[in-house]
Amino acid sequence: MPSPHPPRVKPRPKSAGFAAREVAAASLASILDRGRPLDDAFEAAIARCGPLEARDRAFARLVVMTVLRHRGELESVVNAFLERPLPADSGRLWPILLSASAQLLMLETPPHAAISLAVDQCRADPKARRFDKLANAVLRRVAATGKDVRATLDPIAANIPPWLLGRWRGTYGEALAREIAAASLTEAALDLSVKSDAEAWARRFGGVVLPTGTVRLNRAGAGRIDQMPGFADGAWWVQDAAAALPARLLGPVAGRDVADLCAAPGGKTAELAAAGARVTAVDQSPPRLARLRENLARLKLDAEIVEADVLAWDPGRTFDAVLLDAPCSATGTIRRHPDILHLRRKDDTSTRVALQGKLLDRAARLVAPGGRLVYCTCSLEPEEGEAQVARLLEANRELSRLPIAPGEAGIDAAWITPAGDLRTLPCHLASPEPGLSGLDGFYAARLGKRD
Repeated sequence: MPSPHPPRVKPRPKSAGFAAREVAAASLASILDRGRPLDDAFEAAIARCGPLEARDRAFARLVVMTVLRHRGELESVVNAFLERPLPADSGRLWPILLSASAQLLMLETPPHAAISLAVDQCRADPKARRFDKLANAVLRRVAATGKDVRATLDPIAANIPPWLLGRWRGTYGEALAREIAAASLTEAALDLSVKSDAEAWARRFGGVVLPTGTVRLNRAGAGRIDQMPGFADGAWWVQDAAAALPARLLGPVAGRDVADLCAAPGGKTAELAAAGARVTAVDQSPPRLARLRENLARLKLDAEIVEADVLAWDPGRTFDAVLLDAPCSATGTIRRHPDILHLRRKDDTSTRVALQGKLLDRAARLVAPGGRLVYCTCSLEPEEGEAQVARLLEANRELSRLPIAPGEAGIDAAWITPAGDLRTLPCHLASPEPGLSGLDGFYAARLGKRD
């Protein structure tokens, strides 16, 4: 009587590119199935699968980022060639199929390489190996006609969760919501905050200096960041152009006492220290503070670093200026962190909003009379931005809004709300060269405390 189980197919020896694709599939399984953030999932996959050479590491991350940006489209294409849904116990088959489809449809990987290695991945997975022939057949169809299926899809509706797109429509209107969504699905440029001589660094890297003073490069041609000139010398740090603006709203800070709350990983701390402030950087995450210390050491900048919960921290004094970059949904940073599209849920904002309110109240109490407070989030959601400041101003009559003027810190008039706050959108700062376009979505308000 024949065995009910198909014979085990012995996988071929691991070929070049196999390990990178294994890291990609493992990362995606961790993100999509277990809700793990991209950076954590990727590093855990590297640790589990073994170290990769720089080129393979970059390719693995590119595959992961591509799948996360285009998951809806990829799933629609793959499902078009499946006769029935895959069983729950199919191991990593689904992320393998998505990874290979991303290579075929978006990364222009030769079909023989993408398909052959995907089949090898299935055979190396105890639960997916019985689907090796299915994977081969489906991916061959993806390679042959997948682009035709993809052409019938609306990428915005396919890739942006309906609840999030609906929220943006309600806040920004249909047309602007689609612009925000389209920009959010593109790769972000590489932005550098430099200590001095931005024009010289832009020339050296073949980039441009933005009106805000940030040096912008096309990420596609930048190579490894830690191998770029000036990195080891501490001449610059990576920081999105929008993220660099809130610290500048404090005005001249040289010689002044400034508290940077929720400070890690330290881009704003570096800005303030480079501008001559006496900075106290507060954060409760030891790993993130370790990164902050490493960054400051490389940049040869000083700050007092405090590991503490901001809500419980009592320095026994007030500060000339306080900057609060509050924890938020981070929906303005999807260009850099496409895992946000898959980790956030419609009803998980209320807890963050409550925490933001408490942090903002605490930050206001740390501002000395005559001092300034800047509150910011990298969220596109008004309840995490405008609504928080409106509530604070209603409850605290010692504070008043200090409106931002067009041109201040290079800020475009289109980025300023009617009330005088900063509101950048991913579709802002469009450039004829796509790789140089866009900003993170940021909100920031500047407040002053009465003397």
